[in-house]
Amino acid sequence: MIRDLTDEQARAAFPLKWGAVAPGVVPGWVAEMDYRTAEPVEEALVAAVRRGALGYAPFGDGGLGEAFAGFAERHWSWSPPADAVLPTSGVMTGVRLALDALCPPGPVVVPLPCYPPFRDAVAIAGRELVPVTLDPDAAEAVLDLAAVEAAFAAGARTFLLCNPHNPLGRAWSHDELAALASLARRYDVRVVADEIHGPLVLPGAVFTPYLAVDETAVVVTSASKSFNIPAVHGAQLVLLDPADRAVVAGLPIPAQHDWSSLGIVAGVAAWRDCDDWHAALVDRLAAQRSLLGELLGRYLPAARMRPLEATYLAWLDLRAYTVDDPAAAGLEHGVRLAPGADYQPGLPGHVRLNLATSPNRLEDMVHRLATALTPADS
Repeated sequence: MIRDLTDEQARAAFPLKWGAVAPGVVPGWVAEMDYRTAEPVEEALVAAVRRGALGYAPFGDGGLGEAFAGFAERHWSWSPPADAVLPTSGVMTGVRLALDALCPPGPVVVPLPCYPPFRDAVAIAGRELVPVTLDPDAAEAVLDLAAVEAAFAAGARTFLLCNPHNPLGRAWSHDELAALASLARRYDVRVVADEIHGPLVLPGAVFTPYLAVDETAVVVTSASKSFNIPAVHGAQLVLLDPADRAVVAGLPIPAQHDWSSLGIVAGVAAWRDCDDWHAALVDRLAAQRSLLGELLGRYLPAARMRPLEATYLAWLDLRAYTVDDPAAAGLEHGVRLAPGADYQPGLPGHVRLNLATSPNRLEDMVHRLATALTPADS
C-alpha cells in the first residue's frame, strides 16, 4: 500500500526536496516522504480537476470539519465539534494568524530546538521571543516547566507548542501537557499548538490532542504532513471557543481566506478515506525507525538518538565525532541533511534526518554520513 518512488519519480514529485540537490545526492532534509500519495487523495484530486473544480474556495469548510472530527475520534478518542474547524492555507499561516488576532500582547515562549519558522513567525508578529532551551546532554527530551513558569511570571503571554515535537520526535505525555495547561491558566497564557505531526505517532507512544487538556488553546493542523500533500495548501484551525471563531470569521480577506479549494478536497479525502493507508504508513515508519537504530549502531556507534516517538524526523547528536556542522560534511559526501543549528542557533554537532524513504536510501544516507564523519583509518 505504501508505494516507494524511484529517484526519477521523487525528483518529479518533490521539486524542493529533490530539486535542491544534484543527481546522486540523497536528500534527507525537507519533511516530505519519498512515497506516492494515498490513492483516495489522488482520486479525489483528479476527479475535482476533471469536473473543473478550480475556483476560489467556498466560504464554508466543504466538509473538512466533519472529516477531521471523525479522524480524531477514530484515532485519538477525541472529537471536536465539526464547526470548531476553520480552513486556513497552511500551519504557519494559522500560527501567524493566531499571534496577530487571537493572542494577548507580550512575549512568546518557544522551546528550543524548534521548527525554524516558529522563530520567524514571532519576529513577523513583532513579538519578543523567550527561548526555553533543552539541555542537549539531557537523557530525555522534556518540557522544562520551571523555565516555562519563570517566563510566564516575567510577562510572556503566549506559548508556541509543537505537539508532537519537531525536531525532537517527542509525543508529549498527557501529564506533561496537563501541567503546561495548568501553568497557562494560572498566568492567563494562551497556548498555540502546531499538531501537524499528530497522526504520525509511532507504536509505543500515544498522542494527546492539546485541546483535550486546555479548551482555550488555538490548534493548527493539516493533513499535508501525514498524507504527503503540501502542494494543495490546506490546513485548519481548531477553535473550541465560538468567540474565537467569530474573530477569525470577521478577519479581512488578506488575513484569512487564502486556502485552496483543492486543499479542502484533499483534506477531506485524507481524514475520511485513508485509514488503511495511514496504518500502513505508521507500520513503515516504525520499521524505518528500527532500521535507523541498526544502521547507527553499525556505521555511527557514537551517535546519540533519543527514542523517536513520533514524526519521521530523527534528531541525531553527533558531537562525539567533533564536527561542528555534520550536515555540511555529509553534503560533501552525497547526503543532504538539515543542520541542527537551523533549529537551535549556535548548537553544534546535530542534524535532523528524514527517514521516510526506502530502506536502501536510508542506509545510503547513514553510510555517507559516517564516511563524512569517520576518518578513513578508523
